[in-house]
Amino acid sequence: MTQLAKVLDTAGRLDLQKPWPRHEVDAAGWSAATEALAAGEAVLSGLWSDGASVMMALVSGTEPVDGVLVVSLPCPDKHFPSVAARHRPAVRLERTLVELHGLTATGAADNRPWLDHNRWGVSQPLGAANTTEPSGQSYPFLTAEGAPLHQIPVGPVHAGIIEPGHFRFHANGETVVRLEERLGYVPKGIDALMRSAPIAQAAKVAARTSGDSTVAYGWAFASAVEAAAGITPPPRALAIRAVMAELERIANHLGDIGAICNDASFSLMLAHCGALRERVLRAAHTAFGHRLMMDRIVPGGVTHDLDAEGEARLTALIVDIRRHFPELVELYDNTASLQDRTVTTGILRPELAKLWAPGGYVGRAAGLTFDARRSIGYAPYTKLALEVPVRTAGDVDARVWIRIEEVNQSLVIVEQLLARMPEGSLMADTSAIGGSACKEGVALIEAFRGDLLAWVRLGPSGTIAAAYLRDASWFQWPLLEAVIEGNIVADFPLCNKSFNCSYSGHDL
Repeated sequence: MTQLAKVLDTAGRLDLQKPWPRHEVDAAGWSAATEALAAGEAVLSGLWSDGASVMMALVSGTEPVDGVLVVSLPCPDKHFPSVAARHRPAVRLERTLVELHGLTATGAADNRPWLDHNRWGVSQPLGAANTTEPSGQSYPFLTAEGAPLHQIPVGPVHAGIIEPGHFRFHANGETVVRLEERLGYVPKGIDALMRSAPIAQAAKVAARTSGDSTVAYGWAFASAVEAAAGITPPPRALAIRAVMAELERIANHLGDIGAICNDASFSLMLAHCGALRERVLRAAHTAFGHRLMMDRIVPGGVTHDLDAEGEARLTALIVDIRRHFPELVELYDNTASLQDRTVTTGILRPELAKLWAPGGYVGRAAGLTFDARRSIGYAPYTKLALEVPVRTAGDVDARVWIRIEEVNQSLVIVEQLLARMPEGSLMADTSAIGGSACKEGVALIEAFRGDLLAWVRLGPSGTIAAAYLRDASWFQWPLLEAVIEGNIVADFPLCNKSFNCSYSGHDL
């Protein structure tokens, strides 16, 4: 019997969660789920707490994927067996839920705080025993031994207008021996802001978790609420959601391609890719009334229709990108100075990719095939021709090429959606939400960075009792530390931008 089979054999099935049930386990079942992760039977998709229980989301480590398995362990004594002790990708998630809820991970190897920088004025802000006294803990960075080594601190304030993060390098000359990140400088209290909030307000909070993925966050949150309440959005609303999601993907990939090249001192690509990205944003504004399409997705459907003018603008955009983008791809591929900087730089080893399951272009550039649009499958993608590009080199160059191929694939998807756009309403009847207290929903949506997990518990009178959002960056940031080892310090900007992890989506 596999470890996952042991979990399901002893768990109590809770059908209050949709579309996949939650399974309540005891300590032995929780440990079996952890062993399933350690054995590679599943990959970790999320780890969080509602205050009374700890919850873990798992996804099969091989295709085909049969949904999301959520297991929960009640913690009346505020203790639970550490997941990170047996499965390293859980470390930062576990440290976060411990410090937010005042729980203890028994057997944890790393008890340092993560998001709490001792500046909140409170400790355990989501726990029943929260205090107005800060934790008082300092943050000891890991050490590296050997001579001659020196440390290079970078951040949290950076040269550009970007969010803060600290990077501590140990280097031997120019060669990086160890990189350790310190994040958590921009926490917004997403979990707390959602608790007891009306669903409409909580949807706005979700859409602002990471602004460059506002469509994906809005879709994930809406899908979780819809699953909990038993609501199915109209086909036209789902098609419009997908159009917006693909526009968001195209815009971000174009921006990233230019920025990666700029970090290799090839600013011409930044200028041209930036111009194409701007055209995408302007077309989005014409079609949906907002450059980032923020707040256009709400539980039950969408707030903005796609009219004839919007369709014409998007059709013209596809023609425009297809006219100019191949020239930029050729320029990238045939510029020796660029290839010298990106090829074989920042290699993510396949075994690390398989263990951490980072998703998105980071995972697919290292041989992983997971894409929630196809692997999990959700409307309208289940009825579209969708190819998932995969590379195996795992370097900066491979991550660029995944972006290039995904831009082209997204253009094809938008064309299909426009050609098959259903008629009909934009919103489902959402009256059922108000009477759905204590029901739960979970969703996995493919954002441009990778899969994005959303879990919600509905409260009384159309409110949110508890919620959890997990960005792909949680499993990508730690791998950035791994890929820079053995590279020179000057290649860190290239590696960093090729990952382009979200600070805001991570810090919550």
